[in-house]
Amino acid sequence: MPTDCLFRDDSYLKSCEARVVAITEQGGIVLDRTVFYATSGGQPGDTGTLSAGGLTVPIATAVYTDAAKSEIAHIPAPNAPALKVGDAVTATVDWDKRHARMRMHTALHLLSAVLPYAVTGGSVGDAESRLDFDIPEAGLDKDDITAKVNAMIGSNAAVSSRWITDAELEANPGLVKTMSVKPPMGTGRVRLIEIAGLDLQPCGGTHVRSTGEIGEVQVTQIEKKGKQNRRVRLALV
Repeated sequence: MPTDCLFRDDSYLKSCEARVVAITEQGGIVLDRTVFYATSGGQPGDTGTLSAGGLTVPIATAVYTDAAKSEIAHIPAPNAPALKVGDAVTATVDWDKRHARMRMHTALHLLSAVLPYAVTGGSVGDAESRLDFDIPEAGLDKDDITAKVNAMIGSNAAVSSRWITDAELEANPGLVKTMSVKPPMGTGRVRLIEIAGLDLQPCGGTHVRSTGEIGEVQVTQIEKKGKQNRRVRLALV
């Protein structure tokens, strides 16, 4: 059963009322709707709690159960109390962790605008994140990249999302920057994240509303990961 993924339209929702519609063989709790982001595109699944009556179930992460990324299972922490199908719950994310990842994920989009090369991998963390780029030559300067990203942050550009059809994305392949992770297709529509005047690309992740909310960042390390692969690490200051 498809999960109503509330975070896709509003990343700032911290909690929601929901109902348990299934328990997976692995013990994952499937809700009819959720604010929990599920592991995808280099961004980890949210942690938080599901509360039902007097029970509080700590959630260690959230994952998709299907390739189309339509159903989400909430994975309880070890020894958590059990819920059953039909239970009404309040789903609440760990907001501090979620917001830090929102800031970092948006900052990585800016990094990909500063370094307009194909992205071969990436990871979103709470304090530090990274992108891997297909760059044939070295010579990248940490301070120069840091200054350019912070200038974009300082412009306080608006960040917004919208949907396009699979066909529209296929007609505009240049929107896709990633080589290893392709945007989920097959449902008929793909979500775009636009940073006004700076960046536009498909992304299912959670983001802040404006670049100024990211705060200052710093490129902490540039690593050579192969003949044409450079890993750029970015941290919140």
